[in-house]
Amino acid sequence: MARLPAGIRFIISFSRDQWYRAFIFILTFLLYASFHLSRKPISIVKGELHKYCTAWDEADVRFSSQNRKSGSTAPHQLPDNETDCGWAPFDKNNYQQLLGALDYSFLCAYAVGMYLSGIIGERLPIRYYLTFGMLASGAFTALFGLGYFYNIHSFGFYVVTQVINGLVQTTGWPSVVTCLGNWFGKGRRGLIMGVWNSHTSVGNILGSLIAGYWVSTCWGLSFVVPGAIVAAMGIVCFLFLIEHPKDVRCSSTLVTHSKGYENGTNRLRLQKQILKSEKNKPLDPEMQCLLLSDGKGSIHPNHVVILPGDGGSGTAAISFTGALKIPGVIEFSLCLLFAKLVSYTFLFWLPLYITNVDHLDAKKAGELSTLFDVGGIFGGILAGVISDRLEKRASTCGLMLLLAAPTLYIFSTISKMGLEATIAMLLLSGALVSGPYALITTAVSADLGTHKSLKGNAHALSTVTAIIDGTGSVGAALGPLLAGLLSPSGWSNVFYMLMFADACALLFLIRLIHKELSCPGSATGDQVPFKEQ
Repeated sequence: MARLPAGIRFIISFSRDQWYRAFIFILTFLLYASFHLSRKPISIVKGELHKYCTAWDEADVRFSSQNRKSGSTAPHQLPDNETDCGWAPFDKNNYQQLLGALDYSFLCAYAVGMYLSGIIGERLPIRYYLTFGMLASGAFTALFGLGYFYNIHSFGFYVVTQVINGLVQTTGWPSVVTCLGNWFGKGRRGLIMGVWNSHTSVGNILGSLIAGYWVSTCWGLSFVVPGAIVAAMGIVCFLFLIEHPKDVRCSSTLVTHSKGYENGTNRLRLQKQILKSEKNKPLDPEMQCLLLSDGKGSIHPNHVVILPGDGGSGTAAISFTGALKIPGVIEFSLCLLFAKLVSYTFLFWLPLYITNVDHLDAKKAGELSTLFDVGGIFGGILAGVISDRLEKRASTCGLMLLLAAPTLYIFSTISKMGLEATIAMLLLSGALVSGPYALITTAVSADLGTHKSLKGNAHALSTVTAIIDGTGSVGAALGPLLAGLLSPSGWSNVFYMLMFADACALLFLIRLIHKELSCPGSATGDQVPFKEQ
């Protein structure tokens, strides 16, 4: 018998389950990368919506100079008003406040919608819910760009478009995290989700390059093209997304007692038997350390997760207050609020900052800003690897936040020294800022949403993910707004605000870090007593 070709041997070396998991990994990666791809154009186009009247290119300057020498009149006169210096209404002196309001409109709607999205999404099929969100997001992203082609100068039009787009984009994060959590267990979750979460940076990079390609010639296409890509990925989602391994008869690594899934009736009976046996078992030292506030007292009632009876279905959705009782959810949510404030300020204002400091045009500034996201890819993967190796999620986040604060200060100083210094600080700042943000939104959210007490309830994962990312999105809304208010008084004030936010993020992790150091592996609370009503 002839030896099989190397390619065929490679294919059959992986099991059917592994191929399905790889497929879901890649598909969810591309789906959410497209969401971020559609968020980036607004930051690239800002430099085009408002242009300084004196920022003529060299050809115009030479032409005007030659005309003056010859005594002829220049074809372009600097306007008395600012109408020709950008796109109305962003051509006035208050353009920074108006652009900040656009960011705030999107992000505030996103923050509010995220809390509702988890509750709605856990009661609907993920594939349908995510498909609707992507199609709607593509439509409203493109609608913003149509304002260029139809010569729309109403500020209200752009604000309403941003608000609706922010609401529909909330369908994405809880859906993809829940789907990935269904397919991948806790083993090396930090590394897997660290690599997977690079979709944020990849989407930002692609969005910057696509938007930058048309920003100086036809900025409307900077929105229409990303909108079309998101809508197309929505169709791909509808055709190919598989919500749970059991849908294709694959094994689930999330469910400890997988035999319970063989029969619906037996599953409920098995779960109740397990609960009774677990109640009689003494708590191990790790659980004691997790649940006792001082290691000596009794279990605090707020640390007991209570899920409603399911009436035999075994898949009841966890309540909002029930998810908040999971130890670590509130702390990590508040930490993410400030971490996302820093990250999204860079996301929405970095190109304009580079334009002002390094005196580059909108296209070049957009391309240079992608280096922050390149650093974010390495930062997210590094955070995942370290947290897996040390089994300390909070400590890993705390260390990177501690290093990020002085780095932001150095960035604000060194970036004014030249292009090379800006490139180096963009990479370093991107790694340290995006690392904790990536770890909390992925591995930590999945850890907290897949407690043993929840018995693999994917609905709980959706709710916990929405709570954590929804709280973080409040910071994402505040950051760009504050940057818009502070930047007229000087970019140094924006960086002081970012350093303060970084310190606040670290502050909320101190208790969890202390718990991790005194009792390894307890910060995300794998084991929590469970009671059924």
